[in-house]
Amino acid sequence: MAVLHALSALFSGVSVELVGLALAVNAAAAASAVRLLRRPDRNRWPLTAWTAGFFGWHATGLVTLAGLVTTELDAVFTVASDARLSVLHQAVLTTAAAFAVHFLLPRPAGRP
Repeated sequence: MAVLHALSALFSGVSVELVGLALAVNAAAAASAVRLLRRPDRNRWPLTAWTAGFFGWHATGLVTLAGLVTTELDAVFTVASDARLSVLHQAVLTTAAAFAVHFLLPRPAGRP
């Protein structure tokens, strides 16, 4: 998810500041994921929290581009100036983040 998000930020045509922010957030997420993968027995809450935030951000983008809410962030959520591609991008990343959060949440003891 972080790689796809970083690439879309680079090619989106938004301001340099927003691209820099997106790349910094994705670098932090990638470092967190690598750390978790190296030590899966460690606390996974930081990665789960980041992924939940990622879900919230892209869900906001999805409802903004769908016209359900007005956030004044349409330009931030638009990918390559194509509305259909932008909605598809937000939908895919929202769904991927939702599944990631689901898989990162701890399971009750005694259940697989």
